[in-house]
Amino acid sequence: MTQPGLLAIDQGTTSSRAMVFDRRGGVLALAQQEYPQSYPRSGWVEQDPEALWQSVVSVARQALAEAEAGGARVLGLGISNQRETTLLWDRHSGRPVHNAIVWQDRRTAEHCRELAAAGAGELVRERSGLLLDPYFSATKLAWLLDEVPGARARAQRGELLFGTVDSFLLWRLTGGRVHGTDATNASRTSLFNIHRQQWDEDLLKLFRIPSDILPQVFDTTHDYGHTDPEILGRSLPILALVGDQQAAAFGQCCFQPGSLKSTYGTGCFALMNTGARPVSSSHRLLTTVASRIKGRVSYALEGSIFMAGATVKWLRDRLGVIDSAAETEALARSLEDNGGVYLVPAFAGLGAPWWDPEARGALLGLTQDSGPAHLARAALESVAYQTMDLLDAMAEDGMSAKTLRVDGGMVANPWLLQFLADMVDCPVERPRISETTALGAAWLAGLQCGLYSEPAELEALWHCDARFEPAVRAPLRQQRRRQWHEAVQRVLSAQPSSG
Repeated sequence: MTQPGLLAIDQGTTSSRAMVFDRRGGVLALAQQEYPQSYPRSGWVEQDPEALWQSVVSVARQALAEAEAGGARVLGLGISNQRETTLLWDRHSGRPVHNAIVWQDRRTAEHCRELAAAGAGELVRERSGLLLDPYFSATKLAWLLDEVPGARARAQRGELLFGTVDSFLLWRLTGGRVHGTDATNASRTSLFNIHRQQWDEDLLKLFRIPSDILPQVFDTTHDYGHTDPEILGRSLPILALVGDQQAAAFGQCCFQPGSLKSTYGTGCFALMNTGARPVSSSHRLLTTVASRIKGRVSYALEGSIFMAGATVKWLRDRLGVIDSAAETEALARSLEDNGGVYLVPAFAGLGAPWWDPEARGALLGLTQDSGPAHLARAALESVAYQTMDLLDAMAEDGMSAKTLRVDGGMVANPWLLQFLADMVDCPVERPRISETTALGAAWLAGLQCGLYSEPAELEALWHCDARFEPAVRAPLRQQRRRQWHEAVQRVLSAQPSSG
């Protein structure tokens, strides 16, 4: 007997993944493929759009073939994607005019400073819910238009199209027939008015972006069109687009105001649902769109950390301290405490709530007794401390967490999750299905095709795999908190060297 399935394409920062889920969220098929990033200069991060595209096509074909060989009938697909990464391509040929500029890229820091000095920060925050920072798409797009020879003139002639990764994949998958995005991805560009739910003319003028290159903004769940049959072997309806962190929040069933999730992948992203009311942060958190379903908008407060799993990858690939990420758990457990060693992983600046693009990483408190275990533990602890700072800022904005649901590759480490619970001082829950980003994209697609009637129906499908309760005494928590903040302040006050 055949069973209905939903294909999720999860296009991430370092790899593309495709998964097919059954109606209850069980995994019927999975394929994953890494692809390279390039670093042309210090602080610059790029991706080859063609390599990205080929990785998506390859994993989608593999997952479809595996699921259908097992008797699944795939009803359609949803796409989740790395957000803010910026692409510009030819409207007719589909060829990108430059590599994709990745969300981590800091090349437009000076442009952001100039705009801030001109007093533009309040307009950007008020309309888009975001801060003036190189993280977001607008200054990346402006850089492409200004620095790629002839790009601005071509854009003004209507020859080029802009998109975040979801738009690029949608355009390619539909054979160039649909140039669209959804409200969650649009809300990460600094060009979208999150209150009026449309591109903002004043923001377009501020960043000098011609409106003709922008995709049309749709609901998160929408009939986006069908895939070209030559690409995946047959035509499938595209039923949902969603930014990866919003997808993870949906996969974690964060449907009610106050519900909170944090994803630990390359970076760390904490989203708290605030319902139909956008909460303006007084502590430099972001106000963003959590979803837009049948025209109904849900908002979220978000804190973004640039380095989480990427810090462990740095230990492995640059320092050679470990051979695999899994080794960090045993190394951390081998120590009674951190030995006073703190790592502030500001390799690409500091994100929320500090937002300092010029900050650079520091390893503090080293002695002759410090070794690989101290470095591994400091890397893991830095993830928990940064999460703690985000949740503190949310609480000061009036949105306190009762429980933190976590997902992403790092949550396989129980030592980290216990330390996280100790530092944020609330229970941490890990779901039985850890691939919540892909699951959220699939569930959204299922809502659009009628496999599910409403989000509340999905709550019965979420199951807790492990729960970690705070176990450290308050004085020790406060001591660690104080020492971490002292380390951060030393990084923030340091002047970057030149030459």
